[in-house]
Amino acid sequence: MDLFEAMGGAPTSRRFKPDQVPRETLLRVLDRARFAPSGGNRQGWRVVVVQDAERRAALRDLYLPRWEAYMQETGGARVLAEPDSFDPSRVRMARRADEYAKGLGDVPLHLVVGVRIEDVLATDAQLPRQSIVGGASVYPFVQNVLLGLRAEGLGAALTTLLVPAEEQVRQLLEIPQEIALAAHIGVGYRADPWPARLARRRVAEFAFAERYGQSLTAPGESASR
Repeated sequence: MDLFEAMGGAPTSRRFKPDQVPRETLLRVLDRARFAPSGGNRQGWRVVVVQDAERRAALRDLYLPRWEAYMQETGGARVLAEPDSFDPSRVRMARRADEYAKGLGDVPLHLVVGVRIEDVLATDAQLPRQSIVGGASVYPFVQNVLLGLRAEGLGAALTTLLVPAEEQVRQLLEIPQEIALAAHIGVGYRADPWPARLARRRVAEFAFAERYGQSLTAPGESASR
């Protein structure tokens, strides 16, 4: 699959066929993903592959309380309770995400991604705002995994809602203390048709020339969607 095609057509997948993901396919994806950049080329990412039904169910049980809290905080619970009051596309998205959370134990393959803490340097830790820089040494790897899965015809859903349950996940999967939880990816063969192309903001809406707010495109030029 062409790289740009994968980048433009790798949506979050929340409905999966029951088919198991072949181990050799997953190994091929991870073998390509490992070339992601990281600070000092430390390659601090670690991945636990979970296919056992009991462990998948246990991850679901840890995920659900965080999901329910998230739905309350973001208004998603109200969308589900009063669907006629909201745009149909928002209702559809909320329902599918809720179905995914409640059926997480049935997702064929779970990837629990961590990062070795000593390999992460948060250069913005002293700034008077939330630190975000540390993720630069693990999330490029995660994105490579997502693109690799798409190239293999596999759907995936990336979330971080398990992170608050880090200690419980650590105990369940016997993850050592020096590894911080970074992401959870549900993987399987997508049950819904693949979209031709995802809908996203135009380049002109988020990229600027020389200074913030200065158009990057010529007058009258429309950046493609």
